[in-house]
Amino acid sequence: MSEVSAPISVQELIDAGAHFGHRASMWNPKMRPYVYGRRKLIHIIDVRETVRGLLRAKKYLKQVAAQGSLILFVGTKRQASESIKTEAARCGMPYVADRWLGGTLTNFPTIRSRLNRLKELEEILGGDQLHTYSKKMQSSLQREYRKMFRNLNGIRDMARFPEAMVIVDPKKEKNAVKEAQKLGIVTVALIDTDSDPDEVDLIIPGNDDSIRSIEVIMRCLADAVEEGRKEAGIETFKEI
Repeated sequence: MSEVSAPISVQELIDAGAHFGHRASMWNPKMRPYVYGRRKLIHIIDVRETVRGLLRAKKYLKQVAAQGSLILFVGTKRQASESIKTEAARCGMPYVADRWLGGTLTNFPTIRSRLNRLKELEEILGGDQLHTYSKKMQSSLQREYRKMFRNLNGIRDMARFPEAMVIVDPKKEKNAVKEAQKLGIVTVALIDTDSDPDEVDLIIPGNDDSIRSIEVIMRCLADAVEEGRKEAGIETFKEI
């Protein structure tokens, strides 16, 4: 297998604000090895560590993708949602970008049943059957569909467990991290100075609150997934 392409440059990460951590008073001391210093009460992340984390993550994710395994992208905070949707879709992987439903992985059969309901609603709303319902019921079905689509659309074709998860802010996504740990799913996370690095397997220290920082790092990881999939001749995760 060829080597992964070079990660994003230090300057690009700085331009994206990836080096800005949280207020020093909010930090997790376990993040000390990844902190360069402090500026006006804000911890500054050592961007060289960000690059090292990206290299490790890219190499691993490329290998996982090349083996035909799934990688689930997770980021439900407002700053991460669009990047998660865009980059996961671009590299053909499932995602959760609005809300992590309890049991998404640990109670997968129930989630699959809800996905079946989502497909049922689409058939009702897209066909003549809708007109057999009252206006009130039509409105209720449309509300149910919108909510289910928002929460489940990103994993609707995920018929089996992922091998790995890419997470933005493991502190925010603690429930997803716990489910991954229970099932032995490897976690790769963009992690800020307020989080516990021991909770995840591969860390990418960086600003997980900046839209731009999240965008550039998720794009970098999605590129690695695409590289692995192309080597394996895989087009979409539905085919795996």
